[in-house]
Amino acid sequence: MASLRKRDESKFWFACLTLPNGRRVQRSTKETDRKKAQQIADKWETVTRAHVTARQTQRVIADLYRNITGNLIEFPTAREYFEKWVEDKRPETKKSTHVFYRAKARRFLNWLGSRADEQITLIEREDIKKYREFEMKRVSWRSARHAIKFLRMVFKSAKEDGKYHEENPANGVKIAEQDGVRRRGLKIPEIRRILEAAGDEWKSLIYFGLYTGQRLGDLARLTWQYVDLNRDEIRFVSRKTGRAMIIPIAPPLRAQIEKLPAGDDPHQPLHPCAFASVQKSGEVNTLSRQFYELLANAGLLPQKDHQRLETAPGRDGRRRMSQISFHSLRHTATSLMKNAGVSASVVMDIIGHDSELMSAHYTHVDEETKRAALSKMPSL
Repeated sequence: MASLRKRDESKFWFACLTLPNGRRVQRSTKETDRKKAQQIADKWETVTRAHVTARQTQRVIADLYRNITGNLIEFPTAREYFEKWVEDKRPETKKSTHVFYRAKARRFLNWLGSRADEQITLIEREDIKKYREFEMKRVSWRSARHAIKFLRMVFKSAKEDGKYHEENPANGVKIAEQDGVRRRGLKIPEIRRILEAAGDEWKSLIYFGLYTGQRLGDLARLTWQYVDLNRDEIRFVSRKTGRAMIIPIAPPLRAQIEKLPAGDDPHQPLHPCAFASVQKSGEVNTLSRQFYELLANAGLLPQKDHQRLETAPGRDGRRRMSQISFHSLRHTATSLMKNAGVSASVVMDIIGHDSELMSAHYTHVDEETKRAALSKMPSL
């Protein structure tokens, strides 16, 4: 006879079973009645002792569950559930976010191989750990962390939908920040060298990066509707924090903006190539690679620092971390304003940093104060 147990976090009885390989597992019977739960557990134990396929096991358990409880139980495969989850997110998310989700789902399903067509309940924490190791050999630690966070979201939904009855297998699977490389800001002479090596669009993006302190993804997605030259302001919502950003346009940046070709369509992007890249992939990986190459051409990065690691060849291969990147312009903007005597609260409001000590809900920095702060930035 199979044994039963209760868990503090659940009202249902759990069957304790021994699989053919000797491993002990616990599965929810989805029953609060002990007698019915014992019937289910005993039948499950009989199934686990037989040499049957996963599909046969599903059929036996489904029939058993229906006969005892009168309810149907579904066993979606990993592929079925992931694809449905991604499709359900389409009306809830921006197009680029949906593209990001779809890419993460496809990558995980490809890694599963034939197991993607087995029931999702067969995926366990050890599988997530193995996938973590696979990703860490292939991409940066940040990208690998995003992959695990994505899986955590999907399995959380699966548990809420009743399609996954165990604890979220991605919970507790973490990725530590990479040691040994500390990012730094770019110096003004270095920025001038980069501008000399850059094409027109990258020159413009660099100006935007320095004089707004914003992330590459947000800048690449800017269209003319976010730029108000009459008020000398750029207004948009940060994709990472969801915060509404209002940034006065510094004089050097305005001079750069006035050089850009503008049409009558407010949805026209300021930087068409960068915009097309992030819209297609939902990520900034391609743009980051281009900027690495630009840094190398300017003589600021040895060629080896932005080459792919030998263990991860291919277009999406993992790259060595370097001290400087486009994000360094964000550090530079912060340092230049602070060195000019601008208060930390004003800098944080412009850059968009989050802090436990200052919340946008309680602290307001007026536009003139921010404009004065940006006017202290040096001209290139």
